[in-house]
Amino acid sequence: MLSSVLIANRGEIAVRIIRTARRMGLRTIAVYSDADAHAMHVRLADEAYPIGPAPARESYLVIDRIIEAARRSGAEAIHPGYGFLSERAEFADACAEAGIVFIGPPANAIRAMGLKDGAKSLMQRAGVPVVPGYHGANQDPKFLKEKAYEIGYPVLIKAVAGGGGKGMKKVEKLVDFDEALASAQREAASSFGDPRVLIEKYVQAPRHIEIQVFGDAQGNVVHLFERDCSLQRRHQKVIEEAPAPAMPPAMREAMGRAAVEAAKAVGYVGAGTVEFIADGSNGLQADKFYFMEMNTRLQVEHPVTEAITGQDLVEWQIRVAAGERLPLLQDELAIHGHAVEARLYAEDPERGFLPSTGRLHTLEFGDGEGVRVDTGVEAGAEVSPFYDPMIAKVIAFGETRDEALDRLGAVLGRTVVAGPRTNLAFLKALTEAPGFRSGAFDTGFIDRNLAALGAVPRAADPATVRLAALKLVDGAWAARQGRDQARSNEAASPWSATDGFQLAAARRVSVPLVVDGERATVELVSPAPGTGRTGSIQAVFGGGTSDYHDDYLPVANDPAFTLTRDGLFVVRDGRQTEVRRFDPFDVDLDHLDGGGAVKAPMHGKVIAVLVEPGQAVAKGDRIAVIEAMKMEHTLVSPADGTVTAIAVTAGEQVAEGAPVATIEARTEQAA
Repeated sequence: MLSSVLIANRGEIAVRIIRTARRMGLRTIAVYSDADAHAMHVRLADEAYPIGPAPARESYLVIDRIIEAARRSGAEAIHPGYGFLSERAEFADACAEAGIVFIGPPANAIRAMGLKDGAKSLMQRAGVPVVPGYHGANQDPKFLKEKAYEIGYPVLIKAVAGGGGKGMKKVEKLVDFDEALASAQREAASSFGDPRVLIEKYVQAPRHIEIQVFGDAQGNVVHLFERDCSLQRRHQKVIEEAPAPAMPPAMREAMGRAAVEAAKAVGYVGAGTVEFIADGSNGLQADKFYFMEMNTRLQVEHPVTEAITGQDLVEWQIRVAAGERLPLLQDELAIHGHAVEARLYAEDPERGFLPSTGRLHTLEFGDGEGVRVDTGVEAGAEVSPFYDPMIAKVIAFGETRDEALDRLGAVLGRTVVAGPRTNLAFLKALTEAPGFRSGAFDTGFIDRNLAALGAVPRAADPATVRLAALKLVDGAWAARQGRDQARSNEAASPWSATDGFQLAAARRVSVPLVVDGERATVELVSPAPGTGRTGSIQAVFGGGTSDYHDDYLPVANDPAFTLTRDGLFVVRDGRQTEVRRFDPFDVDLDHLDGGGAVKAPMHGKVIAVLVEPGQAVAKGDRIAVIEAMKMEHTLVSPADGTVTAIAVTAGEQVAEGAPVATIEARTEQAA
């Protein structure tokens, strides 16, 4: 058995590996960038070593620094987690050269399956069905465009290296191909250091189903059944479950057999996942699935497999890397129950799922039977623009699919995140969506149901704003009245009021607020003397009224409040509303008229500036591209006009709200 392990990763996967390794008696060693110096995984490990600045290219992706940390610590093995260096054959080679055990497959297996084009060719030779497309070496844009036309739209442009939806673009029509290709190549180069792509036919009504495989050095290979990862956004998984709903036994057997043969074909050792796309237009069928790729690492969604098999896959990885035989063989494995995992991200579904950064003022997870939460952050931590925006994975297990989904929805409903925007309410809505609950879904389900899932711009909830206004007052008005009245012989004396008064009438004070960045005014009303409601306050806003009296605040739907220096966050049904008092002196004088301003919607890096001063643009024209949390986001012109100023350059880091360009709107000339 191994005695020590260095985890060449960060966040929740580093924490998850540390916990299993420590349970097995291994000494655990963490590495960290400057941005992660106080991170949870650093604190939990037995030792920790710095490896460089915040950008991953200068820290977590620098092989020499990881190897040097392993040498300094005396680590016997390195676990790469997922992402970063986990599928880099040269990293596995570097570990071998340094005499360090790599907890992953052999470098030749990573090379064989790590590039999608080569993997598909290998599968074709092995007789495994693959999606029609072009998987060759020619990367000339004109040639790729011709191949896309031959394949027939819609097509998928996919990065040859990597995964996680990075460098993947769906193209509906010919006119959009050039822009999508350039964007996919930039994302691929940024995420994986390899801009090459392949072109595939887009399968209609697709179900994304993958098989967990495991091999050992003695030649044994098993599969631990399937996971359904069809609930996706931008080709990134949102909710995963095991087993796949409505999976016919014959299809499970056929996919499992194909996955095992794929692993054997490359002499696979360790944990891997063979991903298939299934044509779900007429239900799942044993002859309607196609090989997509093999991920030669542990997957983000591995906890659902652990839940239905009762196995710890990280323990399996460590034991196999130490030369042991697989803990169980195929006939010893069985499915029990159902498990569902939701990925809780720092992103704003109401603004196109833009990444969100900042301090986690509150982070509280619900609990319950069959619930597991994997996270690498805690209250007080910062969500950084440098890495993936995942806050946690929330997993629920049940004897049936309905029970698992009920438990997942319940725990999401009890979870509170205040600070960065999150997809918490969106995830909860997914667990309740009729189409998903019934099994009538595919990879396009989320895009077709954005409005029903609350992933569209919405006004602040009036009741929430009223409650927030009352909480900001926090009983101070009523408390002051009570104290002053106790000192006065006249309970309703106007001289006791500290907020102004009106004789023989209710007192009304308008409180100016800023609600999610927009101005709003809530009227607070103190009842007139003689009404029997002395000491109470009412908040009037949005056509409704809420009361505050006797230290009692209405808690319909159990809103959670987090007070900050400037105001508060209210989380209600998973949706966050930020409310603060309006400060008339807090005005951006330099950009008071922001109608023509193009501003960064999030912290990130400017990848490209696509216009120059003096250039005429139309509403919706592309102005710049910003990369945040490994994804590209295009900024467009808000109106027809002329570019009068450019405030950034390519390669520059920008903060949320920073000016990028100014557009002078074009006015109609009088006839």
